[in-house]
Amino acid sequence: MATIINMPRLSDTMEEGVVAKWLVKVGDKIEEGDILAEIETDKATMEFESFYEGTLLHIGIQEGETSPVDVLLAVIGEEGEDISAIINGSAETPKEEVKEEPTKEEITPSENSANQAVAIPDGVNVITMPRLSDTMTDGTVATWLKKVGDVVEEGDMLAEIETDKATMEFECFYEGTILYIGVQEGETAPVDSLLTIIGPAGTDVSAIVANGGANTNAVATEKPDTSSDIKVEKTTQKTEEAKPIIASNSNGGRIFASPLAKKIASDKGINLANVSGSGENGRIIKKDVENYTPSAKPVEAASNISAQATTFTAIGEEKSDEVKNSQMRKAIAKSLGNSKFSAPDFSLNIEVDMSNAMASRKTINAIPDVKVSFNDMVVKACAMALQKHPQVNTSWNETTTVYHSHIHVGVAVAVDDGLLVPVIKHTDQLSLTQIGAGVRDLAGKARNKKITPADMQGSTFTVSNLGMFGINNFTSIINQPNSAILSVGAIVEKPVVKNGQIVVGNTMNLTLTCDHRTVDGAVGAAFLQTLKTFIENPVTMLA
Repeated sequence: MATIINMPRLSDTMEEGVVAKWLVKVGDKIEEGDILAEIETDKATMEFESFYEGTLLHIGIQEGETSPVDVLLAVIGEEGEDISAIINGSAETPKEEVKEEPTKEEITPSENSANQAVAIPDGVNVITMPRLSDTMTDGTVATWLKKVGDVVEEGDMLAEIETDKATMEFECFYEGTILYIGVQEGETAPVDSLLTIIGPAGTDVSAIVANGGANTNAVATEKPDTSSDIKVEKTTQKTEEAKPIIASNSNGGRIFASPLAKKIASDKGINLANVSGSGENGRIIKKDVENYTPSAKPVEAASNISAQATTFTAIGEEKSDEVKNSQMRKAIAKSLGNSKFSAPDFSLNIEVDMSNAMASRKTINAIPDVKVSFNDMVVKACAMALQKHPQVNTSWNETTTVYHSHIHVGVAVAVDDGLLVPVIKHTDQLSLTQIGAGVRDLAGKARNKKITPADMQGSTFTVSNLGMFGINNFTSIINQPNSAILSVGAIVEKPVVKNGQIVVGNTMNLTLTCDHRTVDGAVGAAFLQTLKTFIENPVTMLA
């Protein structure tokens, strides 16, 4: 009988694999333990071993092809065996589906008859699995602090429930006897599923349990013509649930506070009736007790005549204005949002000695009609470093990595409405003065709103410089589809160690942000080392 072999999951994070090489071909005899193929996962290329004997009858994924895990990879069976049904999709599957349909139709009436609305007896309260955090979808009962038959009062702790964030105590908002527990210790249940039922001792709640507790309400709403009474009971129940939660903590009613808040208040001798709650539905939480000051509560006079403590309230106008987003601002938000949320980025930092660069710039600018900035030197150094590290001069497009033979460096320019990135084309072929003239020309166009889309397209790497604003360190968001962006800080005069002596030096911090899909840490580090060599020794850029 033929055996189906699917694309295996060879690592815990593997979602798809690539057949790097088949080591056998259709018609070959396979023994248990033979290596069938080399499969490339998200972590490594691994040999895939056969656990069956027979003849290789079919190969479903060819060399170089990518496939999700659990997709047909190969079929092994007896020589000459007919496997057309397997290749074309098992013919038995539709039959199984056809059998399931009438079964569902037979079950549906019985389910409808079972899911009849059940009136909740007076005094009975159905408690469902609470949502104890904003991201909680299910909870696990770590410990029950009560058992069936126990009498509970409002404020008693029923259970410790483990959420996706922490294990929290769950407080009871009703009085009565625990009649039923729906989720046992160690069990996990979705939010709003039946947790427990509380009511008068001896009350029969079997019908409620059979109907899933609170889920009976959903059934009731499906039959509006026969469940009007139940709808009223449902509304009444919700109102009764809401009353103790909303009850004020300053009018003699029930005070709702977290267990930690109660403990802190007890330790500090604070009366919780005087504390205002900022938690959900006015619940007092830890910070409310910690931030409470006795001076804010009413002071009782010796003559039993209460006088309100004097408080100062700042009075001023509250005003907010909405400004319509410009098309440029929208484009920036969309582009940077897509980059930040889609590219797994990381950053590398390096400090560069700028002494030689400062001396070289002074010499160059002494030439008439020549003006070179430190930013021009950084852009030139980046272009030359990209020549030596082509992995950084790439783009990611899901199925392939694009290696650019050309080097176009984008230079971020701040304008009134936001940020533009003019592109210096073929930067590696330009001199320092040509780069400087090009940057000034494009920056002027950008600030005067005369720049064209063609001037801002095609970058393979980006430089962002905030050093002129006195920023020493910062991290930029990658300008996709680039694989990296360089953040340039200010040149800072500070003590440095040279030849074992502390002297005054000038340093500059550079931060390279990389897309980890195309640039690994070692590649980014090597790029920065080369870049540092060029900047610290500008004469090497002229060689």
